[in-house]
Amino acid sequence: MTSATAIRVNRAPVLTLWAAVVAEQLGHPPDTASSLASIVAGTAAQAKARRLGIAEQREKTSREKREGAPVEQVVRLLGKDIRLVADADGVILAAGSDGKPAPAAPVRAYVARAFGDRLQEARQAMEKLAKTLPPDELNRVSFKLYEAFRPQVPEGAKGWGAKGELHLDRIRQASI
Repeated sequence: MTSATAIRVNRAPVLTLWAAVVAEQLGHPPDTASSLASIVAGTAAQAKARRLGIAEQREKTSREKREGAPVEQVVRLLGKDIRLVADADGVILAAGSDGKPAPAAPVRAYVARAFGDRLQEARQAMEKLAKTLPPDELNRVSFKLYEAFRPQVPEGAKGWGAKGELHLDRIRQASI
């Protein structure tokens, strides 16, 4: 793998882009896919922060439990169950932890900043990988595929927020 194919990037935007690509392959419209991807990456970051002792597990209040109870639709993406809600314009988006729709535009801007002028190249490699599997299988193995190509960063707290090299060849060659 040559350094010319590597992109220096943090793991979070890589996971976000991959989750959006997988969601689109599963049939979700781009805005819904980006919204879902933000929840996948956010919950993964929260779980890692708890494992590293950077953040504590927060118990939901009884009010939050009640507000979260009426679930209309839930989708599974990269091993995460995510509630869907409609925004004021009727666009179906992922529900954030507050139950409100998670907007797609900030997610796209975040990914674009992280990848810079290499975004389209990375997206195309991920799309090609996603299309190699039937949707149900892709959804089942998508996190394992991500683990096969994600950037390598130092273990533990030293790796938190660190950039690593995303090798596009690893994406192109990933398999389960």
